[in-house]
Amino acid sequence: MNLEHYLQHPVFAAVAKASQQQNVAAYVIGGYVRDLILKRPCKDIDFVTDGDGIQLANLTAKLLGITQVHVFKNFGTAMFKMDDYDIEFVGARKESYNPDSRKPLVSRGSIADDQNRRDFTINALAIDLSDSYFGEVIDPFDGLLDINNKILRTPLDPDITYSDDPLRMMRAIRFATQLNFIIEAQSLNAIFHNRHRLKIVSMERISAELNKIILADQPSVGFKLLMQTGLLEIFFPEMIALKGVETKNGLSHKDNFYHTIQVLDNVSLESNDLWLRWAAILHDIAKPPTKRFHIELGWTFHGHEDKGARMVPGIFQRLKLPLDHKMKFVQKLVELHLRPIALTKEAITDSAIRRLLFEAGDDVDALMTLCKADITSKNESKVIRYLANYEKVKIKLKEVEESDHIRNFQPPVSGEFIMETYGLGPSKEVGIIKNQIKEAILDGIISNDFDEAFRFMLMKGEELGLIPKKSE
Repeated sequence: MNLEHYLQHPVFAAVAKASQQQNVAAYVIGGYVRDLILKRPCKDIDFVTDGDGIQLANLTAKLLGITQVHVFKNFGTAMFKMDDYDIEFVGARKESYNPDSRKPLVSRGSIADDQNRRDFTINALAIDLSDSYFGEVIDPFDGLLDINNKILRTPLDPDITYSDDPLRMMRAIRFATQLNFIIEAQSLNAIFHNRHRLKIVSMERISAELNKIILADQPSVGFKLLMQTGLLEIFFPEMIALKGVETKNGLSHKDNFYHTIQVLDNVSLESNDLWLRWAAILHDIAKPPTKRFHIELGWTFHGHEDKGARMVPGIFQRLKLPLDHKMKFVQKLVELHLRPIALTKEAITDSAIRRLLFEAGDDVDALMTLCKADITSKNESKVIRYLANYEKVKIKLKEVEESDHIRNFQPPVSGEFIMETYGLGPSKEVGIIKNQIKEAILDGIISNDFDEAFRFMLMKGEELGLIPKKSE
């Protein structure tokens, strides 16, 4: 196969010219070649040479008029940016591994050595940039055939490939999920046999791959593979605990693992927000520790939303996920995920809607997306009924928000104003009045309006025996 027609970006001609001047061979290799064949966008272009990668990068940059080249001498690599592409250069190398580390011992090698060390056949493809063979694909492991057959396979023995660098097991599942490829049986078995090797990989690297799986079009594919290969149990045991169905007195609960990944897929149809997808993953995470069986009620998971919200920080900390507003967002959605549908069990009051708007704030739309995604059942009539209830809540939320402007509202009478009115410093009384104003607005006793709030404040102040200062 010749891909010369696709190599129109000026960097390819510049690398070809630079390699000719230096009398070395140069190739495009890896993900860019794979994505070129798959017709997927790719903004990372990797070049490998049998010469010095840093020298080739510097000369190529000079030919293109690029002045800033980032050099990493310890790794023998260099890179620069051109347009919106990240362009990297490295000398061809071969690798050997110590069993206690995924960091290889690297020595100079040939293009064949460099392709041997690649993780998958589809990533070992290279394109020759020499004059005689410009655009010709070098495919020693039938990667083109694997792309055609949608098969993910390692170039060498998968047991060695995965044992040498266990992160490749996560990458295998990530590629299978993103590309909708099948991991060949020998490779899948090797992942299972080497699963405990994942423990030498940093959690940051594991989570980076996990997040890419979560951001795929159908992330459930990846979670099924992570569960099947035993990898999920190593770094995310809380999710494995969701799996399974228990039956008592003829009553069974649903398999919460498969429910969770269905909810995740449902959210993924609506949003590419990574943290909303994480909320889907964690929304029922506390069902195993809250599971109870009652003769009258059957299976219950009372309080799983509160306990789940309390579990979120610990899970984020262990998985090295951010502990900032992103974690708080996930925590809030886990805590509130039952509220919208629960509102429909009785007549939907404006007060209940106001409280939901107040607590969810700007995240109410994300909460409603999660709530809708959480409606899963094999009972079609049940799904139809719940979806109808969801629509009722959605309409009511819009009506109340338009009339009362509750979302993220700040009480129209502030604590500072209360202190100024009564000549008080920070005190219990100020907190009581401020809270009573907030509750009165949420209950619809008064409007979200300064004048009404001011009159209400004076009434509550009088009840507490407070006397307003005389205006000067």
